Amino acid sequence: MPVRAANRRSGTAQRGSQDMTAIDFAVFVDELATVSGETILPFFRTMLSVDNKGGQRGFDPVTAADRAAETAMRALIRRTFPDHGVVGEEFGPEQAEAEYVWVLDPIDGTKSFIAGMPAWGTLIALTRNGVPVFGMMSQPFIRERFSGDGGGAHYRGPAGKRDLRVRPCESLSEAMLFTTSPLLMNDADRATFGKVEAAVRLSRYGGDCYAYCMLAAGHIDLVVETELKPHDVIPLIPIITGAGGVVTTWDNGPPEAGGRIIAAGDKRVHAAALELLRLHIPEKPAADNDPG
Repeated sequence: MPVRAANRRSGTAQRGSQDMTAIDFAVFVDELATVSGETILPFFRTMLSVDNKGGQRGFDPVTAADRAAETAMRALIRRTFPDHGVVGEEFGPEQAEAEYVWVLDPIDGTKSFIAGMPAWGTLIALTRNGVPVFGMMSQPFIRERFSGDGGGAHYRGPAGKRDLRVRPCESLSEAMLFTTSPLLMNDADRATFGKVEAAVRLSRYGGDCYAYCMLAAGHIDLVVETELKPHDVIPLIPIITGAGGVVTTWDNGPPEAGGRIIAAGDKRVHAAALELLRLHIPEKPAADNDPG
C-alpha cells in the first residue's frame, strides 16, 4: 500500500487519507466488511424478493440485501473519508475521479445467494489513481476473509490465519480450471473457452469470486470468464497478484476494466491458456477509416 504516515488513528472518526497508514486502510476495509456482513446475513436463506435488472438481456438478479449492504458501506466511507470516491454495483459513482476510490460489489454471486448456496462474497477494493492497491473478499456466512495488497495476500477464517500462495503447475494438462458458467458466455466465447477446457485435467463450474480466492489459496490453477464488470474483478486483483498469481484479459491486457478475464496461479499455465484464448478470439470488425 503506497500510503504512509507518522501518526496512526483508529476507529471510524472522520480522518484524511494523508493521515493513514497501510495498516489503517486494512483495518477500515475490515470495518466495511463487518458492516456489509451484518447487513446481508439477515437476508440470507430467507424468502427475500428478487428483482431482475437484466431486462431483455437475461436474468441478472438484485436483492434488498445487495442494496442495503452497499448503502451501509457507502455511508461509512462518506463519514470516514469524505474526499474519497465510490464506485459500486448498485448505485451511481460518487467522486469517481478522486485520488482514492472505493470499488464495491456487496454480493458477488447473487444467483448463488438467492439459491441459498454459500458461494458468494462481498468484494471491496481501494484504488489510488485508478490502480488497485488493496482488495478483500469477505464471506460472512462462513466467516472467511481473503485480502491482498499486490505484495502479499492473507486468509482469516475458522481455520485460523495464514498467508495465501498460489501453487505451481507446469502445464494445462495438469491444471484445474474454474468458470462460473459457460452459459454466461456468448457462442463465440464459449467455443473459445472450450479449447482451454479440453486441454485441462479437470474443469468445474460455479464459485464466482470464490474461485479466484481458491486460486490464490493454491487449490485451483486457472479461472477463465467473460463479460465481467470492473467491480467483479478489481477487488480480486491485489489478492491474486499478492499470492503470486497473474490476472489479465484474454489478450494479455490489464484486467481493471473487466471483460474477458483469465487468472492463473502459475505463469506457465497462464501463457499456455492465453495462447489458446488469443488464437481463437473472434476478431473485432475493422474500423471504417473512409473519410467519405
